[in-house]
Amino acid sequence: MRSKPLWPFAAALLFAVSAVLQGVAAEDEAAPRSTVWVVDLDGAVGPASADLVIRAIEDASEANAEALVIRMDTPGGLDKSMRDLVKAILAAEVPVITYVSPDGARAASAGTYIAYASHIAAMAPATNIGSSTPVSIAPAGPTPNPRPPRPAPEPEGSGDEVEDQAPEPAGQPAADAMTKKVVNDAVAYLQSLAEKRGRNVEWAEKTVREGANVRATEAVEQNIVDLLAPNLAALLADLDGREVNINDEVRTLATANAELRFVETDWRHELLSIITDPSIAYGLLIIGVYGLILEFYNPGMLFPAATGIICLLLGAYGLQMLPINYAGLALIVIGLGMLIAEAVTPTYGVLGVGGVIAFVMGSVMLMDTDLPGYQLPLPIIAGFAVSAGGIAFFVIGSAVRARRSRVVTGQEGMVGAAALVLEDFDGEGTVRAFGEIWRAESEAPLKKDEQVRIKAVNGLVLRVEGLGAGSAATKEED
Repeated sequence: MRSKPLWPFAAALLFAVSAVLQGVAAEDEAAPRSTVWVVDLDGAVGPASADLVIRAIEDASEANAEALVIRMDTPGGLDKSMRDLVKAILAAEVPVITYVSPDGARAASAGTYIAYASHIAAMAPATNIGSSTPVSIAPAGPTPNPRPPRPAPEPEGSGDEVEDQAPEPAGQPAADAMTKKVVNDAVAYLQSLAEKRGRNVEWAEKTVREGANVRATEAVEQNIVDLLAPNLAALLADLDGREVNINDEVRTLATANAELRFVETDWRHELLSIITDPSIAYGLLIIGVYGLILEFYNPGMLFPAATGIICLLLGAYGLQMLPINYAGLALIVIGLGMLIAEAVTPTYGVLGVGGVIAFVMGSVMLMDTDLPGYQLPLPIIAGFAVSAGGIAFFVIGSAVRARRSRVVTGQEGMVGAAALVLEDFDGEGTVRAFGEIWRAESEAPLKKDEQVRIKAVNGLVLRVEGLGAGSAATKEED
């Protein structure tokens, strides 16, 4: 009996396997990979960097990203920018993961608040976090909330009562009171973030009051951050399947083999980085005012006015994003206003000198922070002060020279000018002056075609005199 050929069965089996594989491939194509956005926060937290991260959070939410990772390496930054970023993280509709990376990075000061506010906080090896005391009260001096040491107890039977606590000093200096307010505000803020994310509340107070700082392994052990990851790929693998609470909604992360999308800086970030530099914003403001002064001094040039308005707007926009002292800004505006007034209506130095003094005092007081990198360098203030003083004294000098120069218009401008006698006369006659015929009076007889000089103007009558030898020589020199 002949056996049936096996190739039909092999072909059917091969067809079935091929169909299954195609179905799996089609299923994989139908279910796209999750996307994780990555944005870098490198350097001080300022208006530009905070704006970049905030926009990345908003864009990632609109794109239905699986999560947003903030790779952070910062020494701290401005309180206002940090709080704006924390608000954006707390209101985010996408899980925000702060990752202190690469090795050797840090999340100091403002970085600690950002990490505590994030849904998940992670650190790379050889990184650290902490030192969250506000910079404005961090320099050497009394420690925040100082308390005098407790006195040693007296031996029993001495008859003196030992108080449990040393009394507070009667007169509390204003600086110490302000320090306590700033520190207590920072402590409460960081502790509220710790409670919301279930992190170490006690250490939150310690890092603010004492400037405590810990390395990555200690941060994980003390529940300051959630996990330790050597790189971004390992971080996403460890986070896969972890549950996070997004606005009272529990989500399970699917970050394994996720597609990464890196957020690049754009023109807005670059522009903000430039104009929010205190020196640049300050310079734009002053240059803008100089342009307006030049336009007032020479009306109709237009280019100085257009340049001045543009610089003024850019400088004002940059300054409003920085921690400025409004008293200092008011002094600068008043000083520049006095310089403009000096240019328009010269007061021979009264407004000019006062404007320079107000300008310098306001410049020194302008920045309301002790954070390094956000101070106006004294050489820049001195340079603009010298230029402002130069403008003031130039205007003053021009006014003085104008006052001393001879009047060339009106009746005063006619005195000393030459005239031509039209006919012989003794006492009264006619002369030609300024292309017109005038009645003239003279104390001495005059001849026709004789050159005379105008001594005074009395209505429509000119008082004239003949030109002597000295007068004629003087006239020729003139």
